[in-house]
Amino acid sequence: MCHFGFSLFKIITAPLLLVVITACSSNLAPTSSLGQPPSQKIQHHTVSRGETLYSIAWRYSKDFKDLAYINRIPAPYRIFPGQRIKLTGRVPAPVVKKAPVVPAKPRRVASVKPAPVKKTAPKVAKKSSKTVSNKFDTNWHWPVKGRVISRFQPNNPLRKGVDIAGKKGESVQAAADGTVIYAGSALRGYGKLLIIKHSEEFLSAYAHNDKLLVGEGAKVKAGQRIAELGSSGTDRDMLHFEIRRNGQPVDPLIYLP
Repeated sequence: MCHFGFSLFKIITAPLLLVVITACSSNLAPTSSLGQPPSQKIQHHTVSRGETLYSIAWRYSKDFKDLAYINRIPAPYRIFPGQRIKLTGRVPAPVVKKAPVVPAKPRRVASVKPAPVKKTAPKVAKKSSKTVSNKFDTNWHWPVKGRVISRFQPNNPLRKGVDIAGKKGESVQAAADGTVIYAGSALRGYGKLLIIKHSEEFLSAYAHNDKLLVGEGAKVKAGQRIAELGSSGTDRDMLHFEIRRNGQPVDPLIYLP
């Protein structure tokens, strides 16, 4: 805070007084400037109680396999409180599998008279009532019945999935077959959270639950009741649902039927 004597106010001119007051006021920086610079990236994470390698990877939008490789953590990826986890480093390049080339066998040409052509009615494919697996070989199902009140936005860190409205206590179901790799509330902003591993490529998350019905390591089936909808970590009853592919958030509406 700036202080001026009475005599100073008598002799100072009005324009100069305006300059001095402006200079003093400039010491109060706006709140927006107190945040971390965008160019400064966190390089390490210290493990807290209740965290797993999966939850840390989820927090920083990393692939858990990359973190395990960088920190030389073998499966089943056990970590402990106080452990320092590197978030950046060299990771192996993805292996692209190529189909084996099979040489074509030479065809033998035989002098055979062509058989008469019979006209047949074209076959009509029957519709199947089962959910058709997409090109990623995962049968996705809606985790809860309700209205989508917030959609995925790729450039918004607060919109990494979809929010589905519901009532407290409603069933939350697994979106696909998999294994529960996280069950807890250590991730700030997610409330009571479940993360399910469906393959080495895909994970899904179910946040703001009122009650978790499965624990870490549980094998679940698509459509199985895994939690009760609630408002933990938010101000209304809803389910926040995310799908991550190789650690990166993707739009769940692309995968859900």
